[in-house]
Amino acid sequence: MAEESVQEHVRRVAEEARAASGALAQTSAAQRNDALAAMAAALRTHARAIVEANGRDMEAARAAGTKESLLDRLMLDDARVEAMAAALEDLVALPDPLGAVQQERTLENGIELTRVSVPLGVVAVVYEARPNVTADAAGICLKSGNAAVLRGGSLAAASNEVIARVLHDAAVAAGMPRGCIGAITSTDRAAADELMQLHGVVDVLIPRGGAGLIRHCVETSKVPVIETGTGNCHVYVHESADFERARAIIVNAKCRRLGVCNAAETLLVDEAAAEGFLPAALADLAERGVTLHADERASAVAAAHGIAVVPADEADWATEYLAPDLAVHVVSGVDEAIEHVNRFGTKHSEAIVAEDERAVEAFLARVDAAAVYANASTAFTDGAQFGLGAEIGISTQKLHARGPFALDALTSYKYVLRGSGQVRP
Repeated sequence: MAEESVQEHVRRVAEEARAASGALAQTSAAQRNDALAAMAAALRTHARAIVEANGRDMEAARAAGTKESLLDRLMLDDARVEAMAAALEDLVALPDPLGAVQQERTLENGIELTRVSVPLGVVAVVYEARPNVTADAAGICLKSGNAAVLRGGSLAAASNEVIARVLHDAAVAAGMPRGCIGAITSTDRAAADELMQLHGVVDVLIPRGGAGLIRHCVETSKVPVIETGTGNCHVYVHESADFERARAIIVNAKCRRLGVCNAAETLLVDEAAAEGFLPAALADLAERGVTLHADERASAVAAAHGIAVVPADEADWATEYLAPDLAVHVVSGVDEAIEHVNRFGTKHSEAIVAEDERAVEAFLARVDAAAVYANASTAFTDGAQFGLGAEIGISTQKLHARGPFALDALTSYKYVLRGSGQVRP
């Protein structure tokens, strides 16, 4: 028998998911929760095979010269497999997003109207070098009654294939329809483009990855896209800030994990606070290996204290580094800080550190972002941290879903009307 073409492979997986979606939508919350528990157990049972497959991906990625921040996203060990399993179990404890009555009333003609939540149908997720997304996306889709079509990046091809197979087989053994978790195993870039053309088979497409991938999906896809955004996030230190608190926040926001979209990429500091705050803060960051891209005023402070920086230009203000680099810009006050964030930010996560309540409230009200923080790290923008369970992405758009989104964002609704013979005149 002839080998499948890329087009045939993608269409087959998507149509199997479409066929599964109807039956999946009719399953009970208890049935889906049992399947999630079985999927978590299967990840633990097959942890060695998953880590071994990931080892092959890591070896190939290192040989290709992949940067360390991407290697960190790619790597799986026993602890990370356990975290994937635990995230599926966390989903079990969450309320069922389906069948919720959102509206209920009787119309003037006597018809009883209710609006209830229903699955979207077939959800395709296109992502890059994070194999844990395979488990997160599969679990969130199944919990919300959606069939999943997963297309991971070539760097994680071996990991993704094993994880998807383990999860699918466990779900089917627990009573879910075959095809409910489909994986596009072709590493050909044409596979993702083919998936984007399947309007009418796939109901929604969610890209997770860098700016290039997201832009390509938005511009290419005929399937509706929930746009997950890049994270050019800022921490702004107001002149009223507690400097010790501010230092801890910027170090956490930048250095906790370099390659994640909620990591801070720019530090803004009031000129009234620059001399008092920057020397210790920049030293903290430099000691952790962060390259500081500083404007003239920040560079002058750094030079006076023997701290090495590189000159920043306007391109630095717009850069999501995903690396041990941080832009540093001194501003005149809260108005300039807000203007800078709204101009260069990607509407992801933005933070102010201040004791002045007027400055705090101005920042929170006027900054246009999915998540705005006062006196806390941007690292908290995460589905689990927000109590949503494993997230499927962080949306920076305003339609349908915004910020970390998971179960509720993968539902739509329908109107159910019960009459007693009414006809419209």
